Amino acid sequence: MSEYNQDGITRDVLDAFAKTPDPRLRELMTALVKHLHAFAREVDLKPEEWLAGLNFLNATGQISTDKRPEFILLSDTLGLSMMVVALAQARASQAKGATEATEATVEGPFYWAGAPDVELGSDIANGATGEPTFYMGRVTDCDGQPLAGALLDVWSGDGHGKYDVQLSSEPSMQARGRFRTDAQGRYWFWSIRPNYYPIPDDGPVGDMMRATERSIYRPGHLHLQVSAPGHVTLTTQLFVGGSPYIDADAVFGKRDSLVVDFETHPPGKAIDGREMRVPYHSASFDVRLAPATA
Repeated sequence: MSEYNQDGITRDVLDAFAKTPDPRLRELMTALVKHLHAFAREVDLKPEEWLAGLNFLNATGQISTDKRPEFILLSDTLGLSMMVVALAQARASQAKGATEATEATVEGPFYWAGAPDVELGSDIANGATGEPTFYMGRVTDCDGQPLAGALLDVWSGDGHGKYDVQLSSEPSMQARGRFRTDAQGRYWFWSIRPNYYPIPDDGPVGDMMRATERSIYRPGHLHLQVSAPGHVTLTTQLFVGGSPYIDADAVFGKRDSLVVDFETHPPGKAIDGREMRVPYHSASFDVRLAPATA
């Protein structure tokens, strides 16, 4: 055992990982140890602070479920999720034209696989409270060529900012649906205009947000996961222009290019010919997918 000092401790731990067979795992563990030890030295980490951190992580794990992934929420609120997204998109941008692709953002903790496949023009609100909204747009490649049959997996909270998985033990598929674009790459459907909402704050992440006096709110947004053969799958969000907290997203997911103006229309014949008895909104958003690399 080397002399008991800070540099020696770090060196001993790095040596212990030096024979890790998998090169990527060895790289990850080496960097993790270096940064963790550098953090402890930089802040002169006290034993009680170290223990409080461990207890925080333990509590985060204890409250986590498949419907309440607190660790994802922690990653989101630390900006780590968006950093991983940004790194992934930077790798994708190495492909020709990919820099023109629609910006990606965080998936969030409320995605649920298995949303129903529905026809273009369907209303996926499915009982979700909120103001009716007609969504439309195109899915193309980075050269503007339409992508027929592209799959859009869509989900959002309701007009009160609640997702169906927060309101029942199983998702009721409110404001969730999957569509395929037509021959011209077009999509259109009905749902509601999402409202701003607080992230779950009754757990360790909420404690952290209060202790640091940070806002717990996200602006109104609709989630989109868009895929097509030969292209990089995109996970992004469509943000409601003018929504409260549009410039103070608790998870750092908002991007200016993803903010969309929602136009308000009076009752009457809607854009798709549907007769509307109440005012409604419309939002148009085009998606550009990057080519997949070999």
